[in-house]
Amino acid sequence: MPFIGGNTRRSPPGSGSGWGQSLLPTTASSKSKLPINRKPRKRTALVNFLFTNFFFIALAVSLLFLLLTLFHFGVPKPISSRFLSSSSSSSRSNRFVKPRKSIINRRHVNNSLSVAAVVDITTKDLYDRIEFKDVDGGPWKQGWQVTYKGDEWEKEKLKIFVVPHSHNDPGWKLTVEEYYQLQSRHILDTIVETLSKDSRRKFIWEEMSYLERWWRDASPSKQEALSSLVKNGQLEIVGGGWVMNDEANSHYFAIIEQIAEGNMWLNDTIGVIPKNSWAIDPFGYSSTMAYLLRRMGFENMLIQRTHYELKKELALNKNLEYIWRQSWDTMETTDIFVHMMPFYSYDIPHTCGPEPAICCQFDFARKRGFKYELCPWGKHPVETTQDNVQERASKLLDQYRKKSTLYRTNTLLIPLGDDFRYISMDEAEAQFRNYQMLFDHINSDPSLNAEAKFGTLDDYFRTLREEADRVNYSRPGEVGSGQVVGFPSLSGDFFTYADRQQDYWSGYYVSRPFFKAVDRVLEQTLRGAEIMMSFLLGYCHRVQCEKFPTSFAYKLTAARRNLALFQHHDGVTGTAKDHVVQDYGSRMHTSLQDLQIFMSKAIEVLLGIRQGKEKSDQSPSFFEAEQVRSKYDAQPVHKPIAAREGNLHAVILFNPSEQTREEVVNVVVNRAEISVLDSNWSCVPSQISPEVQHDKTKLFTGRHRLYWKASIPALGLRKYYIANGNVECEKATQSKLKYASEFDSFPCPSPYSCSKLDSEVAEIRNEHQTLVFDVKNGLLQKIVHRNGQETVVREEIGMYYSPDSGAYLFKPKGEAQPIVHSGGHLVTSEGLLVQEVFSYPKTRWEKSPISHSTRVFTGGNTLQDLVVEMEYHVELLGEDFNDQELIVRYKTDIDNKKVFYSDLNGFQMSRRETYDKIPLQGNYYPMPSLAFIQGSSGQRFSVHSRQSLGVASLEDGWLEIMLDRRLVRDDGRGLGQGVMDNRAMNVVFHLLVDSNISQADSVSNPSLLSHLVGAHLNYPINTFIAKKPQDISVRVPQYGSFAPLAKPLPCDLHVVNFKVPRPSKYSLPLEDDNPRFAIILNRRAYDKAYCQKGRRANCTSVADEPVNFSDMFKDLAATKVKPTSLNLLQEDMESLGYDDQEPPRDGSQGRVSISPMEIQAYKLELRPHK
Repeated sequence: MPFIGGNTRRSPPGSGSGWGQSLLPTTASSKSKLPINRKPRKRTALVNFLFTNFFFIALAVSLLFLLLTLFHFGVPKPISSRFLSSSSSSSRSNRFVKPRKSIINRRHVNNSLSVAAVVDITTKDLYDRIEFKDVDGGPWKQGWQVTYKGDEWEKEKLKIFVVPHSHNDPGWKLTVEEYYQLQSRHILDTIVETLSKDSRRKFIWEEMSYLERWWRDASPSKQEALSSLVKNGQLEIVGGGWVMNDEANSHYFAIIEQIAEGNMWLNDTIGVIPKNSWAIDPFGYSSTMAYLLRRMGFENMLIQRTHYELKKELALNKNLEYIWRQSWDTMETTDIFVHMMPFYSYDIPHTCGPEPAICCQFDFARKRGFKYELCPWGKHPVETTQDNVQERASKLLDQYRKKSTLYRTNTLLIPLGDDFRYISMDEAEAQFRNYQMLFDHINSDPSLNAEAKFGTLDDYFRTLREEADRVNYSRPGEVGSGQVVGFPSLSGDFFTYADRQQDYWSGYYVSRPFFKAVDRVLEQTLRGAEIMMSFLLGYCHRVQCEKFPTSFAYKLTAARRNLALFQHHDGVTGTAKDHVVQDYGSRMHTSLQDLQIFMSKAIEVLLGIRQGKEKSDQSPSFFEAEQVRSKYDAQPVHKPIAAREGNLHAVILFNPSEQTREEVVNVVVNRAEISVLDSNWSCVPSQISPEVQHDKTKLFTGRHRLYWKASIPALGLRKYYIANGNVECEKATQSKLKYASEFDSFPCPSPYSCSKLDSEVAEIRNEHQTLVFDVKNGLLQKIVHRNGQETVVREEIGMYYSPDSGAYLFKPKGEAQPIVHSGGHLVTSEGLLVQEVFSYPKTRWEKSPISHSTRVFTGGNTLQDLVVEMEYHVELLGEDFNDQELIVRYKTDIDNKKVFYSDLNGFQMSRRETYDKIPLQGNYYPMPSLAFIQGSSGQRFSVHSRQSLGVASLEDGWLEIMLDRRLVRDDGRGLGQGVMDNRAMNVVFHLLVDSNISQADSVSNPSLLSHLVGAHLNYPINTFIAKKPQDISVRVPQYGSFAPLAKPLPCDLHVVNFKVPRPSKYSLPLEDDNPRFAIILNRRAYDKAYCQKGRRANCTSVADEPVNFSDMFKDLAATKVKPTSLNLLQEDMESLGYDDQEPPRDGSQGRVSISPMEIQAYKLELRPHK
C-alpha cells in the first residue's frame, strides 16, 4: 500500500545517586493530592542482616567509608543556594518525593562534570544498535503487525483518554495575524461554546500568542467562560509558551524568554501555571528543553517527531514512556517524565492506533460536507448510530488495544486533532457527538475491560502515575528513576529527525540563515536593554526618574514577544512562506530599532550626561547605534564618523559581559588621519585600515576601519573620543597592504602603501599563532602555534547539488564539490592591532557567491589574541545558484575518528558520530553556537558561531558547516514552495585550537577559554556614536564610565538575563512583598583538562566560592532575594528539582552557590544605598 497520510501538514500529499538530595514530582495534579505509595527498593539479605543484627558493624563500615571519601574527594563544599523556599510546606510539595542518593556529588568532580549520568537508555546506544533498514511493516508502515492476546486487561482495565486538540501555528503558510483572523479566533470561540455544553468534554490549548490575541478581542463574558473552563479542568493549557518553540536552532535564552512570556501572561490573566508540556510538531527534540521545563516546574512532557526507526526500537521494548535525565546529572535532579507518540504523525489517522486506514474512519470532520480532505485510504467516516455503534466501537477499541501494547501501563493516550481543527461548532459537534456515543457503548460493557472518555493531558498523566504507583512495571536491573517507578531512564537528544524513507530533516538547520542571524542580534540587544532598564530603575528612587524607563514598557514587551514569536517551529527554522518570513523579519526589525533607541537614551542617563527626569520616550537622544539596518532584510551597515578637522566625536561602548572586557574594537571613519582618546583625554594607540567589500571590480569602499584597544567594565559603559586636529596624539597607524591579483594594476587605496606578494604563501601572525594561506586560492592552510607545533587546517569552500532538497529536507546528489579556482584577489593588511587576509576567490561564476576575511588580533593579553576570526560574506543570489547548498569545510590533521561535538541550544554539548549506515544528510546536526573535534593527541579544534547553522564531520579530521542554501522545489512537507528568498549576509566564526594539558580522558564540555570566546562572539560590545561632533578645543568634564558591579563576576558564571519582568507595573505598590527585579544565572561547566596557564584572559575568579548578592552591585542594595523557577512563577525549590536549599543566615538575602551546568533564577529588590 502506498505510504500516505491524512491532511496534517508536512504529511505527504494525499497521503545512582550523590551526597545531596532533592525533591522531585511524582504526580501531576494540583487539584488532587494523591497518596504516594512508593515501592521500596529491595534490600539484599546481607544488608538486612547487618542492620538488624550487627548494627555496630554497619556503623564501623560507614565511618570507614566516610574517611575514605574525605581522603579521596576532600571536604565537600555546599552545592546549592542557601535559601529555604518560602513555600516549601505548600500542598504542591506533598506530591514530590526524594530521589535515591547518587553515587557522585557534582561538586566533588569540580566544574569538569567528568562523570556521566547512569541511565538505562542513551540515544547513542540506540543509534549503535539500530540497523536503519527501513523495513515495510504493513498497515503500520514503520512498525510491525501489532497483535494482542486479549487477556492483557483482565487485572487492570484499559483506561482510555481521548484528548481533543488543535495545532495552531503562529505563522507558516499565513502570518500569525492572518491565521488568527481566518481560523484561530473561531477555534477558540468554538472551544468555549462546545465545552460549555457538556462537562464531559475536554480540550487542550498550547500557544499563548493566539490566546492573548483572542483575549484582547473577547467580551468579558467569553473571558469568564474560558477562565471557568480552565479552572474546572475541562480546558487545560499545556506548555503555555508564547509559541511551541523549535528545539534545534533556538538559543536557550530565547526559549526561556518565550516560555516565561506565555506563562507569565497566563498566570497574570487566568491564574494558572502549566505543568505539562505538549510539543507535537518541532522537528526533533533537545535535552535542553527537558532541563528548562523541569526547572520551570513542569512534571511531564509529550513529544512526537522523532526518527521513525528510534520509535520502532523503543516501542518494541515498551520504552516509549521514560524518564529523561540530563547526561551530566548524577543526582536525578533533572528527571522529567516523557510520553513519546509512536506513529508517523499527530493527525487522527496516526493517533488512534497502528492502522491509519482504520483510524481515519474515526476523524468525523472528514465526513462529506466538511472542508477537510476525505480519507486517502478509500474508507471514509460515517455517522455513529444505534445500528452501527457496536461494530464501530469494536473496530475503534481494537486500535486502542493494539496501541496500548506498545506501552507498559494500561492507561492510554489518544490525541484527537490536527492543524487548525475545531474551527466551527458543526465540526466540534461531529467529533464530540460521535465519540461520546462510542464511549458510552464501550463503557456500558464490563466484559470489554475498558473505560473511554475525553480527557486532558493532566488527566492522562495523573491516572498513569496512580497506576504506576499501584502496579510495579519495573524491569529487572532497570535503573529507572526515583520520580516515577516503573519506567526506564534515558539521556541524549533526538536529532536528526527522519519521518519516512530516509528523509532527514537537516535542511532547516540552515534555511533562511539571514534571519537566524537577526534572531540572535535581537536576543543580545534585548538582553542589553533589559540590563540597562534594571540599572535605570535600580539606581532611581524618585518617581521622576522612573518615567523614562517605564514609558518604554510597552515596546519592551513587544520586543520580548516578537523574539518569542520567531522561536516558533516555523519561524527560526526558516520553513515558512516568503511573506510570513517577511512578517517575522519586519517585527524583529521594528523591535531592534526600538531597543537601540531606548539603549541610546539609557546610556545618557547611566553616564549622567542627562538626568533621567529630563528624558522621556519622545525626547531625542544625543547618541545613536553605530550599526543600523535600513530595512528588515538589509545587512547592518556601520554609520561612518565624519571626523572633520577640529572636531571630536564621542563613542560610547557597552559591555554586556559579566567580566571586564579588554578588546580591540572598531568604528568606520571617512578620514584616515585621526586619533583616539579615552574619557580622560589620554592618547590611545590605534590602527587605520581600508574597508573592503564583496565586489571584485571595486575591492575598497573608500572608507576606513579605525581600531583601538578598549577596556570596558562588566555590564558597564566607557566613553572614547575620535579626534581630528590638534590633540597632541599620534595619528592612527596605517596598515601595510600586500596583494595578489589577477588584474595587472592593483588599485591601492589612499593613503596606504601597497606591495605585491611574491610568494606562494601569505602569512599573518600575532604573539600566539601564525596563519599560513595559499596565495593562489586565498584559503587557510595551517596554524603554527607559538611553541612551533602546527595544526593543519585546510579551508575548503564547496557546494552540494541538491535538486530534491527543500526548506525542511537536505537531500544532496553526491558529495560537495570545491568551487574555488586558482586566481582571484588576495589582500593582506598588517597593522599594530589587527592582521587580516581578504580573499575574493575565483569561481566558475562571474560573481563569486562568497568572499572572506580572516583576522588575528594583537591586543595584548586579550581573548581575541587567542582566536582566529573568519568572516564569510555570502551572496547566494540569482538562478545561477539554484539547487545549490554552500559549505565551508576545515580539513584538519586531528584524528577524531568521525566523532565530533555540537551544542544544544547554546547550553550543553552533545556527542555526534558519523555513521556509514545512514545517508550523508542524516549525519548533519544542528549547531546553534559551537562545534569541535578532538584527537588522541589532545588537540581540540573548535568553531564558534554567532548564529545557528548545520554541521557534520564526514571524514576523519573534517568539520564542515553549511552557510546557505537556495532551493527551487518544495520537498513535500506541506510548505508548497522552495527557498529562493536568499539575502546577502555575513557569517562570522571564531576558530580556537586548544591543547589537553593533562591528557585526561576528556568529556564534552568546552574549555573555560572556549566558553568565554563564545560569549564574546554572541554578546558583542554595543557601540553608540554621538549624532553631532563637538569642538576639539572645548573639553567639558563629563562622566566617562559606568561600572555597576562591585567587582567582575566569576568567569564561569553567566548572567543569562537581568530584568524587570513587569515594567509596566513597576511603579505600583509591591504586591505581596513580591520583588520587582529578576536575575537568571548559569554556571558553565568547563573541561579543566584544557585550562592552560595564562589562558584565562581577564579571568579573576571562578564560581567555586559563593556569590553574594549583598555586595554584587556598586551603590545598590539587593534585598528580599529569593530563588524562583526559570519562568519566575514558582518558589517551591523542591518542585523544581534543585539540590536541597539551605536557609540563609539573615533570612532575606545571602550567598548563592550554583552547581556546574545549573541555571538558577532569583527575584530581588534593588535600591540605591542611602
